[in-house]
Amino acid sequence: MNKSIISTENAPSAIGTYSQAVRVGSTVYLSGQIPLVPETMALITESFSAQAEQVFKNLQAVAEAAGGSLSDIVKVTILLSDMKYFAEVNEMMAKYFSEPYPARAAFAVKQIPKDADIEVEAIMVVGE
Repeated sequence: MNKSIISTENAPSAIGTYSQAVRVGSTVYLSGQIPLVPETMALITESFSAQAEQVFKNLQAVAEAAGGSLSDIVKVTILLSDMKYFAEVNEMMAKYFSEPYPARAAFAVKQIPKDADIEVEAIMVVGE
């Protein structure tokens, strides 16, 4: 297996024992992103919208570091602190993705790292 580790300063540093992304062949597995500002590692807290915006910016930065873009993402998994944010997630996805949209799963979970309200992970296919 030929595995490459993807890392960029344009997204938050890993806050645990994981890589920002791992590429195997043409598939890139992007680790979950929470609303941390890469330069300061401060958590965005002013609103859910602001958190979601930062998460998708972080995801975009990792996708670009892996040689792709958000349009190359084929699957996203969204973790929410509360399903009341589901409509806002749809609005944010419409801002960052265009049709055909990636496959998606969305879950409400008990707790997200650093008490964020959203975390998003993705699978991307590049170089085909």
